[in-house]
Amino acid sequence: MIQKILTALDYDDTCQSVFEQALDLAQATQSELKLLNVLALERDSSMMFSPYTDMDWREYEDQYRRLQTDSLKLLEDFAEKAKAVKVSADFAQEVGMAGPVICKLGKVWKADLIVVGSHGRKGLSEMLLGSVSNYVVHHATCSVMVVHQPD
Repeated sequence: MIQKILTALDYDDTCQSVFEQALDLAQATQSELKLLNVLALERDSSMMFSPYTDMDWREYEDQYRRLQTDSLKLLEDFAEKAKAVKVSADFAQEVGMAGPVICKLGKVWKADLIVVGSHGRKGLSEMLLGSVSNYVVHHATCSVMVVHQPD
C-alpha cells in the first residue's frame, strides 16, 4: 500500500508533469507527498564556478541565492496546490548530487514510492551527463516511478 510518495522536482520542463502525476497518484491512494528539490550544482551550468571564468564569488553567491529562492518558491507553490485538493504535502530542499540525495531521503523518510522525471537522454549524453532517474531506479530502497518528458 502506498502511503508516502517522495517526488523529486527539478526546475525544468518535466517538473510540472512529474508533480501532476505524483499529485494524481497521491489523491487516488490518499497518500502523503514530500516534494524535493536538490540543488545539484553540477547539473546547472550557470552555477559551475570555474577559475577560467570572469565570475567573481559575489556574482556566484547571488546566482546561488536566486536558484535557491526560485526553487523554494516552486516547492511552496506545488505544496499549496496539493493542499488545495486535500493532499497532505510538505517539501524539502537539499544540496548535493541529486541521485544519492533522493535515495537517502527516500530511505530516511520511509517513502513507499519515489516519483522522478526523465529528460530522455540516451547513449553518450546519458553517459556523460548521468541520469538521475537511472541512479534512483537502481539504488532506491522502495519502488520508483519514472515520468517521461511529454512530447
